[in-house]
Amino acid sequence: MDRKKLVLLLGALIIAVGTAFAARSLFLGSSAPQAEAAPAEPLGPKVLVANRALPAGTIITADAMGFQQWPEELVQDVYYLEGNAQLDTLLGTVVRFPITAGEPVTQGSLVSPGDRGFLAAALGPGMRAVTVPVSARTGVAGFVFPGDRVDLVLTQTVEGEGRPLRTAETVLRNLRVLATDQQTEKTKDPETDKTVVRTFRTVTIEVTPKLAEKVSVAQTIGTLSLVLRSIADNQAELERAIASGEIDIPDGATAEEEERILRTAMGMPVDKGTTFQTGGDVSRFQRKTLPEEEAAARRRREEAKRAAELAQQRARAAARASGRNLSGGQAGPVVRVIRGNQASEVPAGASGDPEDLITSANGLLSSQANGLRSAGKTVPAASATLIK
Repeated sequence: MDRKKLVLLLGALIIAVGTAFAARSLFLGSSAPQAEAAPAEPLGPKVLVANRALPAGTIITADAMGFQQWPEELVQDVYYLEGNAQLDTLLGTVVRFPITAGEPVTQGSLVSPGDRGFLAAALGPGMRAVTVPVSARTGVAGFVFPGDRVDLVLTQTVEGEGRPLRTAETVLRNLRVLATDQQTEKTKDPETDKTVVRTFRTVTIEVTPKLAEKVSVAQTIGTLSLVLRSIADNQAELERAIASGEIDIPDGATAEEEERILRTAMGMPVDKGTTFQTGGDVSRFQRKTLPEEEAAARRRREEAKRAAELAQQRARAAARASGRNLSGGQAGPVVRVIRGNQASEVPAGASGDPEDLITSANGLLSSQANGLRSAGKTVPAASATLIK
């Protein structure tokens, strides 16, 4: 074989083998998964962020905020950093400005109890703070703390004729306690780390402007008492309000909007559907109605009795007037008795009352009947004619 042909054949063989290996590597490489390096997480400290939307006036609880990894280049000095801030120390603080879900919590957005403007920040939009006096008996023996929900009961004595009426009425429900005396936070014993229960003389509650006027008037009427509410009561009343249509949730409302509407409804005071009890509901020896109502009913009975007596007097006067004769002599009805050819008139009674007239006529007829039975047919029958 020619040498030139042998070299060409050998070169073609080498090229064919290289092409086969390249094709095999290409097909095998396309079917095998390609391992890609995962992007590195941004290194940075954990900052305190809101777990949900926190409107202004929200009191911070343990589930309201949490720490989350944050890019280091975006960290600001006003953020709360893990390790430098303890979440327990922020419980009970109040949100000064609205915070959206996932937004870092800044130091200026929270107001601590005792700071200037804390009570104003704790109030919801359009709400007012009003203080009522209480005692150990009317203040649940000191077991009411800021953030609790209470009902307001008015006890009063209504004076009137006879025995007074004693009543107790629930005038307001679902009121949020803002402070007891001048304390806006719970006091804990440093040794046992337990909440200290103490009596107080005043309680500051959150109400609407209209209800603030109602509370001010109630203080002048009687004694106000606090009734501590259960946490489950708000959810039960919320479900009742939704079922009755008192709370309207738009059809296209998002989950956040729906949560905001329900949270606002749960926190609003209630002055509808209040109940009351009277002394008669507790003891049979107490009144059950207002003295004015009893006096009015008594007056109506007396007026009806006097009207009936006056009507009877007028009827008797009319009967006496109709019984007078034309000569103006003898007054009252008479009975004409005829015996044979003789006739005589006999008074029916001195009073002239129709009942007396009937009684006299019956007596006269009875006496004539007895005379007829005794005399037989020899005595002519007598007849009587009633003359009005």
